[in-house]
Amino acid sequence: MENSSRPNRTAGPTADRTTPNDPVADHADPTTRFGEIDAPPADTLVNPAHRPAAGRRRALRVALGVAAVASAAGLAAVLLTWAPAEPEPSRPLSDAEAQRLAAVRVTNQRDVRSGLRLTLGDAGGRIDVVGWIDWSRSLAYVDVGGPGAGADRGLVQATPRLLLARPDPAAVPAPAPPPLVPPADGWRVRDPSTRALRPALDLLFALAAPRPEPAGALPAGEGRWLGRAEAGGQPVDVLQAPLPDTTGRRDTAGPGTAAPGPTWPGPLPSLPAAPRPSAAARALDGPARWWVDRDARLHRLEGRLPGGVPVSLELHRTNRPTLWPAAALGGRPGLPRALTGPEEDRLARLPARLRAEGGAAVTLTAPVAPGVTPRGTGWVSWTARAAYLAVGDPDAPDGRTLRRYDPAGVWAAANTRNPVAGPPPLPPPRDAWQRHPPGADDVDALLAAALQAGEAAVPPTSARRIRGDRVADRTVDVVEVAARPGLLRYWIDRDGLLRRLELRTRLGTYAQLDLVPGPTPALPPVAAPAR
Repeated sequence: MENSSRPNRTAGPTADRTTPNDPVADHADPTTRFGEIDAPPADTLVNPAHRPAAGRRRALRVALGVAAVASAAGLAAVLLTWAPAEPEPSRPLSDAEAQRLAAVRVTNQRDVRSGLRLTLGDAGGRIDVVGWIDWSRSLAYVDVGGPGAGADRGLVQATPRLLLARPDPAAVPAPAPPPLVPPADGWRVRDPSTRALRPALDLLFALAAPRPEPAGALPAGEGRWLGRAEAGGQPVDVLQAPLPDTTGRRDTAGPGTAAPGPTWPGPLPSLPAAPRPSAAARALDGPARWWVDRDARLHRLEGRLPGGVPVSLELHRTNRPTLWPAAALGGRPGLPRALTGPEEDRLARLPARLRAEGGAAVTLTAPVAPGVTPRGTGWVSWTARAAYLAVGDPDAPDGRTLRRYDPAGVWAAANTRNPVAGPPPLPPPRDAWQRHPPGADDVDALLAAALQAGEAAVPPTSARRIRGDRVADRTVDVVEVAARPGLLRYWIDRDGLLRRLELRTRLGTYAQLDLVPGPTPALPPVAAPAR
């Protein structure tokens, strides 16, 4: 009897291969079993004792069928009536959103630095920029690439007033983050008014301010809330508004600030560093879209530069290393402080130490104007109180000139013996010299300061230590002094010898004179030209 109640598992292909009381198996194929609900299973005909179980199975099948039909009907109704929710329509900015937007530039200033990716233009004229912006020091350091980069391809360091470029026409089109320590050579001052990159740099500097926007900087009705998005893994609001007009605000000065004035008279071009209007007043053409988080931090900006050039900016706020300016912008930052006792002693003894050494071979690098970086080699003699150099811009068509400094004045002559490069000819020519106005340019001021360093000590009260550094494999203290020709920096090694002298030029760059103390050739006086 026990065996007669079990299904026949050894029957042919048509035998039931499911467990009788398995509800899953019972409704595994509802399309075929829905028509068999009124017919009892074959095993219940063999054993009437199983009819109550069969009734339960039929009830289960009916319930499952009803549920399946109801689910299908509901799904069909949903598919026919569901549509994506419409985004919230744009609206005027709320007071809180307007305050956040007004605080964006102050937040940038307080955050000090940020990584950036900038795109200018589109299609074949696109320029891609990758690097960093330091709002606290008004310094941008980027690598420029893209199909439309042209002569701007390479490294760029910029301030609100200066643009230094290190062109690299052979660089790959896609830019990469610049090296943290900038290359020591190859930098030249560019004329900012002729570069397509300058408006984008003006925009970067215009995105920071030391204090909130004044009342009325964003006129009522000009700002709108466009929607919500995500940036940097956090929610942001997309706002549309122009850059606040701060034309009346005093322009903040960065490392490149300079007073107007000529920097190189004569055949070399001279471009005065005229005061610039506020960059914020002309950085954008019309309103822009701002991606701003709840803490008033900007993550993205899209708009158009003057002239209608599209621009998009992405800020990467976790990528914020300390930037190292090129030597022409003053070199790496330090922690200025007062001189210690040993440092004061070395500075006071510097003139006697230089006179005891006699003289030094010198190398000059002076970025004094856009496109003009005179370089020179020669000698300085503190015992003869004279200097003799061949100076010129390698890219200037007029070649190099000879410069002679002595107590009688400053003299200049054409370098007919070696017009291309190299040290000045020896012995120095006795004639063909023309008197040069003293202090007419930054090169004269730098050489005069080098000769003065061997005559009179610098008062320690006017000096401060900027940082420690290394030059010519020697550890030096960089001491900054406010002097008559301009801001001077003395690089003094631990033996008390001057290894480099820097002058802040009227353009805002730093001209360098590197010195290698040692014997110098005889420098006879110049024969005064006949009247």
